[in-house]
Amino acid sequence: MRRLERLPVRWRLALTSAGLTFAILLLFAVVIGVFTFRQVRNSFDDDLRLTAASLAARIHFVGPMTSLTYQLGGDEVVRNAAAGDAAIRLVSTGGETLSSSGRAPELGAPRRGMSDHDGYRVASRPLYNLSGRLVAWLQYAKPLAHVHHTVARVRLFLIFGVLAGTALALLAGLAIARRAMRPIASLTETAKTIARTRDPAVHMPQPAADDEVADLARTLEAMLASLDASRAETQDALDRQRRFVADASHELRTPLTSILANLELLSSQLEGEDADAARSALRSSRRMRRLVADLLLLARADAGRVRRHEPIDLRRVVSEAAGEVAPLTEDHELTLDFDDEPLVVNGAGDELHRLALNLIQNSLVHTPPGTSVAVSVRRSGHDAVLEVADNGPGIPPELRERVFDRFVRGEGDRSGTHGSGLGLSIVRAVADSHGGRVELHTSDSGGARLVARLPLAEAPATTPPQPQATPSGAA
Repeated sequence: MRRLERLPVRWRLALTSAGLTFAILLLFAVVIGVFTFRQVRNSFDDDLRLTAASLAARIHFVGPMTSLTYQLGGDEVVRNAAAGDAAIRLVSTGGETLSSSGRAPELGAPRRGMSDHDGYRVASRPLYNLSGRLVAWLQYAKPLAHVHHTVARVRLFLIFGVLAGTALALLAGLAIARRAMRPIASLTETAKTIARTRDPAVHMPQPAADDEVADLARTLEAMLASLDASRAETQDALDRQRRFVADASHELRTPLTSILANLELLSSQLEGEDADAARSALRSSRRMRRLVADLLLLARADAGRVRRHEPIDLRRVVSEAAGEVAPLTEDHELTLDFDDEPLVVNGAGDELHRLALNLIQNSLVHTPPGTSVAVSVRRSGHDAVLEVADNGPGIPPELRERVFDRFVRGEGDRSGTHGSGLGLSIVRAVADSHGGRVELHTSDSGGARLVARLPLAEAPATTPPQPQATPSGAA
């Protein structure tokens, strides 16, 4: 039963139909077989009785009444009865053979009616003299092989009929089940398409018949309509939220700039504890400005606000970013490796600068002193590839799947500022907005290797910019 439950529904329906058909045909075959065997046996016995009676009427005696000798006549009826493997014997009441046909075998002691002897079916008829006294027996027999052969043929025919009927029932059940399951298969294919495309707006196919399958299709259609409406409401709320964050982040930049200018002025004019407080507020404001800039970049990416793109040599962008993180390279070995040919991409300069800066800074602040960080920019097919690899401890396995998510912080941050956890999420957002992608791999030394791929511009710049010199601490 467990194996049957694991089979597809159409096979279970077909096998069930075939099983019921087999049981019905088998019962029918048994009844027909028993009835046919009895009919063949009775017909065979009736033929033996009639022939024996006809032969008994043709037997006459020769000689005086005191010593009667019975013999078979030579007419056509007797010859036909004795043809083939039939046997005729005249036996006296004492058991002596008076006459027999051809090579008639021993048929046993005569007794009234029908009997079986040594593979023969024997019909015995008493013979009387003119005075009515029993004087002999007529035995007429045929082999039972005739009956057995006829019964065997009938049984073979019934067995073949049962098996053929069961096979036809199985095939018919498969065909009917496949036809019945076709609407469900269509619903399944549509559901797979929705699962693959994540588009609940796809309509479910409606069967022609108004049955349970049609009811299921209507229920699924209503469910998808509800899900689509719910998704539209959620998406609308998310869009409003993203627009709000983008607008709020943009509006916060102006007052933050004013606050930073005032704090810088105060920190230069105040002395003592007042100056320390002003400088502390200035550091916090600068951190807030960086956080607002990060949120603004992510909000623009979420809202689909694309900034103006222009041809930019990725080598120059990476060189400038490496120069900006020079203070963090005092206890690290930073190396730059650029292709000789220009690697021009279409993009926003500020965003590409943030991408390169975050990749390099991530390796510098999350690795222990003495770690070497290798930055390379090369061409790979139609892509410009920026790769940052280090020989540090690498990213923990529990963070590898979430390293590009927002507000995910790793251990080992040496910046002392307790980063916001937006660095690598900004890298991914910038790469996505420029038609590229970013990947995390393991370096040859077991550290982290971050690879950003950006599509090259169709028309590279005629005068490629030269990368800046290797920053302090670089090899």
